Amino acid sequence: QVQLVESGGGLVQPGGSLKLSCAASGFTLDYYEIAWFRQAPGKEREGVSCISRSEDKARYRDSVEGRFTISRDNAKNTVYLQMNSLKPEDTALYYCAASPRRVNLCSLTRLPYTYWGQGTQVTVSS
Repeated sequence: QVQLVESGGGLVQPGGSLKLSCAASGFTLDYYEIAWFRQAPGKEREGVSCISRSEDKARYRDSVEGRFTISRDNAKNTVYLQMNSLKPEDTALYYCAASPRRVNLCSLTRLPYTYWGQGTQVTVSS
């Protein structure tokens, strides 16, 4: 019923670009706080970017600031992560997550998030 499905991952060269999609079903993304997380082998899962409900306030991890852009398309019930100037250290499994918190802000920590996708692999290598 409630599902998040990521897509758009793949292999890209350093400096290249990739756009990830997170499609929701069973609920309306417009009413949820959405975030992208990533996890590399042997590393902790870390918040990459998030976007709030309603007011679309966005936040970014310092290491991706200026390179990544999160956006929401309510008509398609989908959230995107545009990734530019990719670096090898961006290589990870990327997850999207949703929180039902009724606040006009978003968190880059895992705690508030109720729904999670299965992830899409991003590999940055020459």
